[in-house]
Amino acid sequence: MIDAAWKALDEVMDPELDEPITTLGFVRSVAAEGEVLTVHLRLPTAFCSPNFAYLMASDAKDVLRGLAPHVVVVLDDHHDSDVINRGIAADSGFVGTYGDEASRDLAELRLTFQRKAHAAAMERAVRDVPPDRLRSLTLKDLPDSKATEALRRRRSALGFDTGPDALVLVGDNGVPLPPGELPLRLRFARSVGISIEGNAHFCRGLLRTRYAMEGTA
Repeated sequence: MIDAAWKALDEVMDPELDEPITTLGFVRSVAAEGEVLTVHLRLPTAFCSPNFAYLMASDAKDVLRGLAPHVVVVLDDHHDSDVINRGIAADSGFVGTYGDEASRDLAELRLTFQRKAHAAAMERAVRDVPPDRLRSLTLKDLPDSKATEALRRRRSALGFDTGPDALVLVGDNGVPLPPGELPLRLRFARSVGISIEGNAHFCRGLLRTRYAMEGTA
């Protein structure tokens, strides 16, 4: 069960950093006792956004539900740990957990970061493609690589066409971009990717410092 739990948690992404919480070091421990599977999460600081913290804790519980009759996900060392942990335990949802403090559900926030992740993945996938091929480039033209696999995952999450003949360069709505917009879109996507990578590096450093005694990688 433990191995299966870790594998399932690989699918839980930090919405802002676009990486699995497992590779980021956000999973503190996984334990199974009888019918109870317990996971402890940790974040780089006590003041990480409650929105993101709740999303990751909620997603973690969702991917683990089929592995044990009782799944407990606990967020440690966060300034809102008590509130978030109560909400996760009761399956209250973000609005149900925060009440009047939550202006809306997290679906819109999740969509915003999924679109950013897709833009960055799209730019990485075409980085070595000659400019004159970009307009007609389809998914089947891309090499079999991690960048291509990542792009397909991002497109699938957004409900975009993942068929072999689908054009690679599309906008936030999945519609192919007009030729005149390609250079601007790729520059924007590149800046988004740099921001995501920089934030991920920064958060890893904070996590290592905060939990140095636990041997954080």
